[in-house]
This record gives sequence, structure tokens and C-alpha cells, in this order.
Amino acid sequence: MYKVNVSIDDVSPHPLSSTRVLKRCYDLIEEFDDIKFTLFVPISYWRTMPPDSGRPDTRTPAPLQINLYPEFCEELRNLPEKNFEIAYHGFFHGIPEQNNNDEFKNMNYSEAMQRFKLMFDTVEQAKLDSKFKRIFRPPAWRMSPDAIRAAKDAEIKILALSPKQIYKEIYQGEEENFDSIIYCTSNPPFGPLTLCDKTEIVYHACEWDKNYLDEQKTEDLARFLKNKIEDIDFCFMEVL
Repeated sequence: MYKVNVSIDDVSPHPLSSTRVLKRCYDLIEEFDDIKFTLFVPISYWRTMPPDSGRPDTRTPAPLQINLYPEFCEELRNLPEKNFEIAYHGFFHGIPEQNNNDEFKNMNYSEAMQRFKLMFDTVEQAKLDSKFKRIFRPPAWRMSPDAIRAAKDAEIKILALSPKQIYKEIYQGEEENFDSIIYCTSNPPFGPLTLCDKTEIVYHACEWDKNYLDEQKTEDLARFLKNKIEDIDFCFMEVL
């Protein structure tokens, strides 16, 4: 059997990286009753840099800290536990006024520990601490060796990382000292949908991202899963 998880990054109160993506998840649930999604939530999403050419302006004047958005929190709180789990995807996601993505890329140990504490404290303030699992994907896959060590000491149970060499060069082998690592296996359209013994398919909630789980990608995924459904075991991260 192929173990399969579908994850979605950047689910946030941002108007263009919002819970609208959940409509696609529910479309898939109608076809695959036991499909499993892991939602990666940046706790205080803050995009501060101007967009690339051809993209919409995604900047926000202040961080979108989830405890300040009760309707967003309530939507997460009410997700069916059979199909959804919620995980951490950084605090700001980027480095304010420097970039939109690399929050954990160059962090030292102390900075990373402080940032994990901010994430945990804010989730508690949002009354979502019982919903979030100690699973962490660093924004844009990038995470310093010190941050990996801090994640372990902060009692993160699973790191969701990329197997690509450009990211492994940033990890510097420190990920090998972490007990549980889940590696992305495909993120359409940058990589084809494939089945492995342990399959993690990654999408985004960002409507400006090529990897956004739009209607076409939802149809493509459904078609792909149907072809092998007898050999698929949908599961959450801890089973991977």
C-alpha cells in the first residue's frame, strides 16, 4: 500500500492565501471519504516585499496574527478531524522588510527558540493549542542547522522538509539528527504526481502561486488518485 498525505502551505487570514482553498479539499473529500490533509499555518503571516513582475501585490500593513482573526480560528477549530490536521509554518513566514519567505534560513539557536515560543504562545491565545500538532515546515523549505536543533528542543515531533539538494545544503546534515522527517515527494506543477511508499503531495493556499490548489490541480489530483485508489492508504503525518 502507498501511504498518501496531501498538505497545503500558507493557510492564513491573508485575503489571497486564505481558507478558500478548503473548498477544493471538500471537493476531494466528496470523492475520497478518508483523504487526509495537513494544513500548514503561518502564525503571524506578514508579507512586506513588493511583488515580482506579473504578480498581485500581496503586502499587508501589519502581521496577520491568527488570534486577532476569530472567524479564521473558528473555521480551523471546526474542521473535521477525520480529514484535517493543522501544523506550524513559521511565525512571520519571511523576514520583515528583507524577504517574504526565509524566516528560518539563517536563524541562530536562540532566535529560533524564541520564534517557536511565539508560535506556541499565539496558538494558545487563539485557543487552538489542542488543534495544532507539533509538526513544522520551515517557510520556503529553508531552515538553518541551529533552527533544526532548536525545533527538537522545542519538542517539535516532525519536520516536513524538501529532499532537494539546494535545501539539503542549508540543513547541512543536521536533519539527520532529527527523529522524524517527512520529505515532500511532489509539488505540482514543479514535479509530477508520483506514488511512493510514503507520499507527501504539497500545494499552496496562495492564489498567486503556481502551486496553488486550484480547480484544475484538484481535478488532476482526483484523476491521479483514482487510478491507484485500491493501493492507497490516506494518512496523517505521524503515519508517514
